[in-house]
Amino acid sequence: MEYRRLGASGLMVPALSFGAGTFGGRGPLFGAWGTTDAQEARRLVDICLDAGITMFDTADVYSAGASEDVLGQAVKGRRDQVILSTKTSLPMGDGPGDAGSSRSRLIRACEDALRRLGTDHLDLFQLHAFDAGTPVEEVLAALDSLVQAGKVRYTGVSNFSGWQVMKSLAAAERHGRPRYVAHQVYYSLIGRDYEWELMPLALDQGLGAIVWSPLGWGRLTGKVRRGTPLPPGSRLHRTAEFGPPVSDEHLYDVVDALDEIAEETGKAVPQIALNWLLQRPTVSSVLIGARDERQLRQNLGAVGWSLTPEQVAKLDAASHRPAPYPYFPYERQEGFARLNPPVLTAPGRAA
Repeated sequence: MEYRRLGASGLMVPALSFGAGTFGGRGPLFGAWGTTDAQEARRLVDICLDAGITMFDTADVYSAGASEDVLGQAVKGRRDQVILSTKTSLPMGDGPGDAGSSRSRLIRACEDALRRLGTDHLDLFQLHAFDAGTPVEEVLAALDSLVQAGKVRYTGVSNFSGWQVMKSLAAAERHGRPRYVAHQVYYSLIGRDYEWELMPLALDQGLGAIVWSPLGWGRLTGKVRRGTPLPPGSRLHRTAEFGPPVSDEHLYDVVDALDEIAEETGKAVPQIALNWLLQRPTVSSVLIGARDERQLRQNLGAVGWSLTPEQVAKLDAASHRPAPYPYFPYERQEGFARLNPPVLTAPGRAA
């Protein structure tokens, strides 16, 4: 397994990490993802560690804490072998203090995560969403206190806009607080919005991308194709409304290109989609999930090889969508591009 620095930090993370959203399996969304119990989870962790996957990501909102609890049981006795990452800020209840990133909420969420995960520290503690009601100075001070207490090693965010990230980083710089080192983002062949603003920001500010839903909310598994009905067992029947939107035509254009490359390489469609992501700038780690051992082993086949430049170009062309304002002039007009060159000067290569 290849290891990469998480942004500009000293933390080394595997190129593939495991997303534990399938652990616990409670509620309409997470129950549809998977219902992995502690015994099954331990087997999946065994396979991950054998393959060099050492980072495991979860969140308090995943199955109302059950994911953290199951993950904690699965890594029990081998804490020194793993990197534990979790997230908070999304609502865990209906009370006024059950959501957001206030000082009291962050401290309580950290303590709850430590208890459920069975550990004395979190390697990476991330804000799951931006809390517009809490001053960023309060958020950063609370996280700093957790770092100073040794309960958190590194901090990051997830699902922030560019201005929200930059406002937080500027405040951290101004007040001498620890800077965020990671941004957990949605990024896939059918969802490349990350490239417009967040990727250039990450390059400039030293943020490592941890990619969630790299298979486009289950649409790039190889089971969804043009002219065929959605498989009866697909979780998209129950969860499509929760995930990133995509038009059918865009999806089918990408799947057609993936099928062509699968024919050329002998690789599975999900392996190709994951390999494409691993070649993108700023990507530190791609989260893979699995409901069973078969899915996990298939996803592990995304590493140890690389798409050719021609294959990357084919996928780039099939997945490209015009940028919105204010980004499109820099993409279309030579004068704008001279002042602000695109991040991707060649398919899959950093500027």
